[in-house]
Amino acid sequence: MMERAESCQKLYTRLRLWEFPDEYVIEPTDGSSASSLSINRVDASIKLVDAIPECSSVRVPKIQTIFGVVGMLKLVAGSYLIVIMERECVGSYLGHPIFKVVSMKILPCDHSLKDHSAEQKRVESEFYGLLRVAERTVGLFFSYDTNLTLRKLLTKAIYNYMKSLHYKTQPYVQVQIPKYKFKCGSPRRGKLQFPLDSLENELTLDMPLFCRTQISLEQLYVGSTYRPQGTRMWRRGADPDGYVANFVETEQIVQINGYIASFVQVRGSMPFLWEQIVDLTYKPKFEIVKPEEAPRVAERHFLDLRKKYGAVLAIDLVNTTGDEGRLSAKFASSVEPIQNDDLRYIHFDFHKICGHVHFERLAFLYDQIADFLEKNGYLLLNDKGEKMKEQHGIVRTNCIDCLDRTNVTQSMIGRKMLELQLRRIGIFAAEETVSSHPNLDEKYKILWANHGDDVSIQYSGTPALKGDFVRFGKRTIQGILNDFYNALGRYYLNNFADGTKQDAINLLQGHYIVSVSRDMTPPSQKGGLESMANFPAALGVVSLGLFLTILSLGQARYDLRHLFFAALWAAISMGVAAVVKANGRIFCNRPRLHKPRR
Repeated sequence: MMERAESCQKLYTRLRLWEFPDEYVIEPTDGSSASSLSINRVDASIKLVDAIPECSSVRVPKIQTIFGVVGMLKLVAGSYLIVIMERECVGSYLGHPIFKVVSMKILPCDHSLKDHSAEQKRVESEFYGLLRVAERTVGLFFSYDTNLTLRKLLTKAIYNYMKSLHYKTQPYVQVQIPKYKFKCGSPRRGKLQFPLDSLENELTLDMPLFCRTQISLEQLYVGSTYRPQGTRMWRRGADPDGYVANFVETEQIVQINGYIASFVQVRGSMPFLWEQIVDLTYKPKFEIVKPEEAPRVAERHFLDLRKKYGAVLAIDLVNTTGDEGRLSAKFASSVEPIQNDDLRYIHFDFHKICGHVHFERLAFLYDQIADFLEKNGYLLLNDKGEKMKEQHGIVRTNCIDCLDRTNVTQSMIGRKMLELQLRRIGIFAAEETVSSHPNLDEKYKILWANHGDDVSIQYSGTPALKGDFVRFGKRTIQGILNDFYNALGRYYLNNFADGTKQDAINLLQGHYIVSVSRDMTPPSQKGGLESMANFPAALGVVSLGLFLTILSLGQARYDLRHLFFAALWAAISMGVAAVVKANGRIFCNRPRLHKPRR
């Protein structure tokens, strides 16, 4: 997210924001004697100032502490400064603190709006409303000291850490202010780099030959560097270039006795063009778009993975029947012509084999992939920073959402690789496992369960399903109930909230560029039935109609004319319900700033 500056350009960790009527001034307050940053609230021009402007009775500033400047965004008529208001330290990586963004604030530089037309002000207001939605974006993490967006972070960064090298800052805005500015899930050269989390757990092993051995086990995961971030139903499949939705790289890092080991695996949507547009049903139908293009898109996707990671083992966890079966068949047929020594495809029907409780049957899958894991290995550095072993291939796992089944499977693979690493280092005996050490086992499960929740919240809006198995090693009644509640939550968000959230994401991260000429027609403008489509209103009419139907039937024994009214209200209710069902898509909350198909 942030690229580390030169030592002479250390990034400020705490700042004071002065909100004057005509400008914002950002003053470093972390002990450094440096210039402050001034942003004009009329034209958003930026400059460095040596002193805080004078205050007066007509120029009284509002003063508050901030912890970083994310960037600036221009809309139709005004610009907006995005700052971090609250942060939380969630762990460390190689001694560098990692922070979670707790809250952001959008500060308008829109005084020039007074010179614009009423129509421009109205459109600006709509876009600003989307930015306010983006203020509540969760799951953004950053570091003041190290770059969290590198692919295979440990593989690339550990040598820089050992040699005390630094990264150069590349500002997000076109003003050289690297001491103030860092990336936080922001676009870079038009490509999204979106870190999701970083955790560190101190795990204690009681070993026969070691009184107490401390293992630092960390997990860092980074979202797609090419595909815009998105919500579950509005980011499916791949784009024409082979970049897939919900692509997440997970790096599991172990530090013990001076050794550092890393294992990387990835997840991502099935790599061809398909979609699942919400229509008020619990599980909308899957639609394969341009099926003839599937082999080409899949080939481009796996070519990119092989260039980045080496050999690829693709594990497909979806069902073999129904709509999922159609997607799986298309995936398999698309990959079949390009399979070779560096690309292998395995289908494992998770639901059929494991059901909802027998996740221990993933051992059948491990038996099929153990040779690949042993052959392609993991990264291992000794206490001198010398490379003893290197990872030459990647496991790519997918289900439909690449959340629940995927997380259970990846945690199993990560556990097996941790055991191999600890055996190689000499901590574990030949037959020893993570399960042999209750404290290590418990913390490892929690690490992966939290990982699954964070990725799921980003993509679907709720914690992961099946998280109780990852967290406790078994299914529980409470876990099943939580899955039910989370499934209902996903249904609501998918149908009635994610469209607006998707627009806010696209706008905040620069994937939708506001154009004055194009955006004079506001994104909310609709026509025909869509202009009247309102699900709460339709639900209210149906409910009222049913209530009046029951009420009229109750009165029919006194006056037969009430039968007519009962039939009338019932017909109205059924008619409105039929219209809603037939046109479910337009009654859902849909994005307005991009087409459903990428």
